[in-house]
Amino acid sequence: MAMKAAFLVSVSAGSLLLAGAAAAQEAPLAPGTAAQQSQPAPGGSPSEDAAGADDIVVTGVRASIIGALNVKRDSVQIVDSIVAEDVGKLPDNNVVEALQRVTGVQVTDRGNAEAGALSIRGLTDPLTTLNGRIIFTTTGQSFALQDIPANLVKRVDVYKTRAADQIETGLAGQIDVFTRRPFDFDGFAISAVARGIYNEQADTFNPNVSALISDRWETGIGDVGVLVNASYARTKFRTMSVAAGAQVPFATETPPAGSGLTPLQRIFPLAPDVNSATGFAPAAPGLGAWSPGTREGLPYAPGSTMLVNGVDTPYYLSRDAVFSGDLYGKRERPAVNAALQWSPNSSSTYTAEFFWSGFRQTTYNSLMFSFVDWWGSLGANPGSTISLYPETNIIKTRSVGDVFGFNSGDLTRATTDSFVYALNGKWDVGNGKIVADAAYQTSRNDTTFTAMRINRVASRIDVDFNARDGIPSYNFSDNALLLDPGQWTAGEFYDNANRDTGSAFTATVDADQSWDSGFFRKIKAGLRYDARKAASEVRTQAADANGGLGVNFATLSDSLRYVNKGFFDGAADVPTSWVNANGYYLANNTDEIRRLYQTKFPNILTADQLSLTRVFDISEKTMSAYVQADAELSIFGRPLSIEAGARYVDVDTDFTFVDRYSAGAQLRGSQTTSKLLPSATIRYDITRTLRARFNYGKTLRRPAFGDLNPNYNLTGDLTSVGYGTGSSGNINLRPTQSTNYDLGLEWYFDRDSALYGTLFRREIDGLVVGARSRVTVLNTGLNTSSFVVNRPENASNGVLKGAELGFVYFPHYLPSFLDGLGAQGSVTILDSSQNVPEFDEAGAVVGQLRSSFFGVSDLSYNATLAYDHGPIGARLSYVWRKEFLQRNEAALFANPIGVWRRPDKSLDFQLTAKLTDDLGLTFDATNLTKAKQQEYYRFDSAGNQDQFNLGTLLIPRTFAIGVRYTFD
Repeated sequence: MAMKAAFLVSVSAGSLLLAGAAAAQEAPLAPGTAAQQSQPAPGGSPSEDAAGADDIVVTGVRASIIGALNVKRDSVQIVDSIVAEDVGKLPDNNVVEALQRVTGVQVTDRGNAEAGALSIRGLTDPLTTLNGRIIFTTTGQSFALQDIPANLVKRVDVYKTRAADQIETGLAGQIDVFTRRPFDFDGFAISAVARGIYNEQADTFNPNVSALISDRWETGIGDVGVLVNASYARTKFRTMSVAAGAQVPFATETPPAGSGLTPLQRIFPLAPDVNSATGFAPAAPGLGAWSPGTREGLPYAPGSTMLVNGVDTPYYLSRDAVFSGDLYGKRERPAVNAALQWSPNSSSTYTAEFFWSGFRQTTYNSLMFSFVDWWGSLGANPGSTISLYPETNIIKTRSVGDVFGFNSGDLTRATTDSFVYALNGKWDVGNGKIVADAAYQTSRNDTTFTAMRINRVASRIDVDFNARDGIPSYNFSDNALLLDPGQWTAGEFYDNANRDTGSAFTATVDADQSWDSGFFRKIKAGLRYDARKAASEVRTQAADANGGLGVNFATLSDSLRYVNKGFFDGAADVPTSWVNANGYYLANNTDEIRRLYQTKFPNILTADQLSLTRVFDISEKTMSAYVQADAELSIFGRPLSIEAGARYVDVDTDFTFVDRYSAGAQLRGSQTTSKLLPSATIRYDITRTLRARFNYGKTLRRPAFGDLNPNYNLTGDLTSVGYGTGSSGNINLRPTQSTNYDLGLEWYFDRDSALYGTLFRREIDGLVVGARSRVTVLNTGLNTSSFVVNRPENASNGVLKGAELGFVYFPHYLPSFLDGLGAQGSVTILDSSQNVPEFDEAGAVVGQLRSSFFGVSDLSYNATLAYDHGPIGARLSYVWRKEFLQRNEAALFANPIGVWRRPDKSLDFQLTAKLTDDLGLTFDATNLTKAKQQEYYRFDSAGNQDQFNLGTLLIPRTFAIGVRYTFD
């Protein structure tokens, strides 16, 4: 601790020594922003040399692409950017969608009418900053980038490498989003954007509007500027999915004597017993000696057998269920950013900023679920019941009688508000500057979930688990009965809520001193203090015993019924309409439903009796300091720039965790983490147009607050395997650390064209993997006291390596009507490997295997054809990423445990037509080819997308028409 204090004091003193005489005014900057990092290459940058006196001024699409290229060219670090074409015109619906064309960025989860997740070079934890300041959502370590409206954005920088003066967290890199400030304009500026977006799948029109007004004045107290920028977007969407369930073993049509099985009976597993020589409990009729959740699943070669009641028994593999989800959603995103700037003289600028991002979403999911695992009567369709995939024991088609199924009407309402208040001061001091920044932010999310199930036994279901291209087909003996409420019984009721809150106060001071000649060109140092608080609360109640309410659904209010129509848009042979519990009515009349269930379940509480239970409270203080030096020397007459430094970070975390299953018992404690993180970048101008960069550095990934909570979150035995499932955190989790190497080469062969490539390697220590163990937890109110619990452990190390290649090209030899035609694109190749421990039931490591990282595609690419001539600007963009391991399935079934995502792709188009210098029309279209999102089971060579298909989700196609007015 003494060493830490001495280090911080020395850096602080060094910063204060830089105070002195005034110098020329510059635009105010938040600490750690791209503009602070960017600087021309010593001796003249390639941009200056390539452009020369014949440089031209361009606007629109081409200007946006060239602006991003210039950021890359002039930055010390390896960085890619997107730049708004004009005020209020980032060329996509949200920031995540805009980033999909950045080299090395992969985007996925496009189902709910927008891109929902991104990774940088396969890693999913980029540091999110707004104008250089960390922002977060509630208890998380990052901010939902979708909540930043594209209309408010000036530029987004994606850092692949890090310097000592950048915040240390995020293995993937840093995404820094810049909003506009009044000093960005010479004087008065006004802009307004209005777009109507048509969602084809939901058949809805949705508004997306924004307005900016800014002005600056020369006054008696100096230059003053004020800016207000507001945005509102509403999206009504529909997300439709069909899935074949997990695989489980069944008897053949002729099970052997002594097995205790009847034809086509489902084979449930014997209970495990670590003290037995076989690893299982004693043999019993109808129970098989097999373990759910193994990596490769059960063998699926023809004639494969297992021991059932001690008898060698052949088996089939079949899905246990099929289900369809028809989700209707409404999402609203209001946002405001405002800035006040004051420059009293030529050497100082002060900036006050405010940012509010709101999120309002209601989703109603009408789920239809049917088992396909009963071995009883075929009802009206006697005869053959199954067919197999050739050369396997896997059932492809099946007819089953007397099948149980349920429909669930699930409604979720979520509200999030995030506020950022900030003050920034910048003072030019001789040949240096000092930047001080203070920010306070709060974020709160409230979510409620209400669900009611209805159930029935259908006389027959006919299923083809892969009718075509991974999409199952299923129909009942009479699909019309799905619409008859008299065929259904009111079942279970679920009523949950949670609240997450977070806040932080952050203060930074950065100072630098520059020299025009000599080896050292700049010395920079800074301090950062962050005080973070986070809390989570939850409540749950359920009426799910003995079949739920158990009354005929037709006897309840007509208002409780909801009937969907036109499901899956004709893309599958499945029921297109069914009756369900009306989630909207449930949410708006929840106490009425609670009182209804009280007639059978007296423990159900009404609103006046309900309260949230605290899950955790966390208080965390972070102190960091850095020293960084820029140096220059000449090699073969060309400048070589060196930027090197070290960042020291100390984190003290105090926590209180509450165990809901132990009468609210509290666990209090604290953790301290200290790290010294060196970094260095070398940039060498090989020629006037050819530049090389090398970067070395270390970064951290901090554990999520919820992942530290050691208390259990449990679910009962839903599939009759003899145990429930659950999760817990791990109070001993430590940060994951990465050592990073990057080598890049860039060729700027024209004023607006370049070819660039990067080789990179990430050596990652302490990757978090799931450790499963069997535990006994009493008095949970669930249907079992035995649970397989998954907890996070720093039990893996891995290496991620790869290469990126990108280009921007605007030829100058085309005919006049094609002047402004150009292209940009990139390809990313990744290779990842990590050790994954295997655990026994006690949680001890019993073996190791190698696996790819989750979410890493071996290959991804994007290509954009751009045209900017006269009043017309256009882009046609295509993005594609190879299949990748998305997650592991719950350890309850007989299929391979890995869930893989089939290739992601999207073809998008943007068009802008200027009617005047200030007024323009826009047209945008996304997912023109109506690509789908599909998953399947696989682990190494076991599994594939044909016999092991899982789910298919339709991604909506959207069209937008808008008008934009800008005056500045």
